[in-house]
Amino acid sequence: MSQPHTGGDPHVCARCATQGPTCCYVEPGNEEFCFPLSRSEWSRIVDYCREEGGFAEQRNTRPFLDTMRRLFPLREKRVEELFPPQGTHLRLASDARGQCVFLTSAGCRLPREVRPWFCLLFPFWVRGEMLTMFTASGCLVCRETATVPESLALLGVSAKEVRHIFGRLLLAWGLEPDEGDCGK
Repeated sequence: MSQPHTGGDPHVCARCATQGPTCCYVEPGNEEFCFPLSRSEWSRIVDYCREEGGFAEQRNTRPFLDTMRRLFPLREKRVEELFPPQGTHLRLASDARGQCVFLTSAGCRLPREVRPWFCLLFPFWVRGEMLTMFTASGCLVCRETATVPESLALLGVSAKEVRHIFGRLLLAWGLEPDEGDCGK
């Protein structure tokens, strides 16, 4: 998340990285479900790393498209334009064990300002006015907390910060945010 506002455990993600698997892990064979990268996110990472590695081109499969439609239920038409069937999209690459290539034993090697919006947002999601969480067994935040407010507190972020990040994710994809998405 952006800069933590108060409290929280600034090392929760690094602690998670030592316990594995994390949100930075995908079961080998399920890479199609990795969240896609926008062109601007890719560019930020390449500018920082000065290398072309760390990315994979992934086919837009039917299960992937169904997942994207569920994540953006009011923007299905735009999702279909962004991810045409039989097309491809970029995602972060994973190694043979399924870990993101940017994951280290101390957490993500990318500085916060370079990380993809989805990575900064996780484990949260925004549905209109409602701030929700994914139920991810690989996420230490999800294992150590039971509610959105507890998770926000553990990460040291506010609901407003999370909504702002979600708005940035939408803008990166050309998905027009509405007032409820970004929160006031």
